[in-house]
Amino acid sequence: MSQRVRTRPEGSGQALSEAYDTALLDLDGVVYAGGNAIAHAVESLATAREGGMHLAYVTNNALRTPDAVAEHLTELGIPTGAEDVITSAQAVARLISEQVPAGARVLVIGGEGLRVALRERGLEPVESADDDPAAVVQGFGGPDLPWGRFAEASYAVARGVPWFASNTDLTIPSGRGIAPGNGAAVEVVRIATGAEPQVAGKPLPPMHRETILRTGAERPLVVGDRLDTDIEGAFNGEVDSLLVLTGVTDGPQLLAAPPQHRPTYVDADLRGMLTGQPEVTEAGEGFRCGGWMAKAGRERLELDGDGEALDGLRALCAAAWTAAGEGVCELDAGKALARLGL
Repeated sequence: MSQRVRTRPEGSGQALSEAYDTALLDLDGVVYAGGNAIAHAVESLATAREGGMHLAYVTNNALRTPDAVAEHLTELGIPTGAEDVITSAQAVARLISEQVPAGARVLVIGGEGLRVALRERGLEPVESADDDPAAVVQGFGGPDLPWGRFAEASYAVARGVPWFASNTDLTIPSGRGIAPGNGAAVEVVRIATGAEPQVAGKPLPPMHRETILRTGAERPLVVGDRLDTDIEGAFNGEVDSLLVLTGVTDGPQLLAAPPQHRPTYVDADLRGMLTGQPEVTEAGEGFRCGGWMAKAGRERLELDGDGEALDGLRALCAAAWTAAGEGVCELDAGKALARLGL
């Protein structure tokens, strides 16, 4: 589908698991958080898979290998093979392999996922800036990554070695809350060197290319919890998306989303894959979804009605996104969201 300015969530008469051949699922904040399965994820994915939908797990987290991710998912009750996991480490390794000689050395600042992905592309991971690397690659290394690794990257980048990053997510969800992500670590090297890395992960094209090459998806649905990676990545790839509210995105952030961050569909969790999506329709000066009517007043979003809270949120999105397109960008949504409990 071609890119356009979305002014409301779309509806679907079919269950999304039937309307799309492949779900490209983010992991952190969608399938699990802090290593534990998110409520309804295991059952929802099993039902979608049994109905014939191909499930692929697409993550910007470059720390773990596809084998390790697949093993973890299988332990959670989601049978998965390594071939069903696509990581930003794989995307950045392909990007590097296209720009350096075969067998070249690459300085790794990150975890085992990066090393495995580089070897898959015929490249040699090394640990020091003094190992004559042809490139530097930086990916999420977990909370125990030593500070000295950032210095090692800085030494090489300052010498003019090309610098690559698996992704630039500033945060990552954990079982205890929101923690610094690889983007925060990339900022350390950027500050020290003044350089800019080539980035492969969501929302950028190298990650979408890697995903399509590995899955063969013809009608994919991106499923994620982040507007600036999952949903923007779908926008850039010109495919549809489902935002689930089990991760970092909340109601106010969704209402304030610019066009490239607006999902096709919105639901509470992965059960949204198994149902159709209600249509949001124009109604006079506002928008209706289910039992709710929303419109943009002069300074605030107005909501009236009752029923499913998510229907109210969908109607609010239509009012907010349309108002933003008309230049009404600062609207108080607090009372409307409070009424929905969001």
